[in-house]
Amino acid sequence: MTWLLKLIAHSLRMVQRGLPQHRREHLRTGSEGESEAYLFLRGMGYNIVATNFRVPQNRGEIDLIAWDGKVLCFVEVKTRTGEGLAPPEAAVDAAKKSHIRSVARSYLRRLSGQQNPPCRFDVVSVTFAEQNGNPALKLIKGAFQWRNRGFERVQYERPRRENWRPLR
Repeated sequence: MTWLLKLIAHSLRMVQRGLPQHRREHLRTGSEGESEAYLFLRGMGYNIVATNFRVPQNRGEIDLIAWDGKVLCFVEVKTRTGEGLAPPEAAVDAAKKSHIRSVARSYLRRLSGQQNPPCRFDVVSVTFAEQNGNPALKLIKGAFQWRNRGFERVQYERPRRENWRPLR
């Protein structure tokens, strides 16, 4: 079944290349990368439940939301053409992570049930080596967490009464 999806996606790309180009090149590259990531994750057994999920009050977006077994995964897809100095996944900076977390919270609020499922943030890196070549895909499971590790709030522990004496 996956081969059929790949064949359809490849055929649509070939037809699309023959049409007049009204979209910017980087948007088309990103769209192709998301399609490749979708097929890649489906082939790995992920169950995709949403693509390009947005909420009106937030300018962020989550590229793919999928179930990996019993874990709900929020997947960011980064696509590049050619090999640059930094890999595509390096573009997921602190601001992007913050937007993804915010949109993920909105998505979880929409789920039915008392308790949220276990969640994970993944990144799929897509690199097109040449214009018509097959892309190189890399999945980074658990690429980041709900909170920034460097900026976590430290729990302030009040001194116990027996060890604390007021100054006189």
